[in-house]
Amino acid sequence: MKYLLSIILSLVSLSLFAQSEADTVRQKVLFQTSMGDIVIALYNETPLHRDNFIAHVKNGDYNGVLFHRVIKEFMIQTGDPTTRPPELKYPNTPKVSDQNVPAEFRFPQLFHKKGAVAAAREGDETNPERMSSATQFYIVVGKRRAEWELDRIQNRISEATNGEIVLTPEVRETYGRIGGTPHLDGQYTVFGEVLSGMDVVEAIQVVETDEANKPLQDIRVIKAEVIDN
Repeated sequence: MKYLLSIILSLVSLSLFAQSEADTVRQKVLFQTSMGDIVIALYNETPLHRDNFIAHVKNGDYNGVLFHRVIKEFMIQTGDPTTRPPELKYPNTPKVSDQNVPAEFRFPQLFHKKGAVAAAREGDETNPERMSSATQFYIVVGKRRAEWELDRIQNRISEATNGEIVLTPEVRETYGRIGGTPHLDGQYTVFGEVLSGMDVVEAIQVVETDEANKPLQDIRVIKAEVIDN
């Protein structure tokens, strides 16, 4: 009887360990760009965005898209399917939903630190629920913030979120140490982070752009693919 109980407890323990391990393993995506490779990890805490993103990657929807909006010390943005070259506009692949994704704000666990990956969206006027674009996303560059700057930004955040988002001491320390874009917290869904290739992101964010923040020379995603953990 004791032997049987021991086996049962061992099986339960293994099951719980496997489940815990599955919950912590993050899916990774490699973006091969015309300026170098970027690897990002997707957060399990934002499952709707994770699953939507993976579906579009597997469907080839990011292959060929431009980095169409680049702002120094702010972010680089891509994922607009209309920026693909003509030969890739209509790929012979199954269609993935182009519906907006419900917001998944997980602040203060997930926030706009340097290297964060977040979903672009339409403005509050037409999108009061702050739902995310099905495909467009940005990678945060930002800059380090002094305490007085964070105090001023907090006022801006409080107004935009009705006081629901308050920068914690830990979040403020990160913004002061490595930087980011704190004024977006609680308004845009953060769903991943850069694991490698931040030097590529840094290089893209300083390229010359036009009045619409579009790089003068095309910078494209050559291929995006899910990679093994």
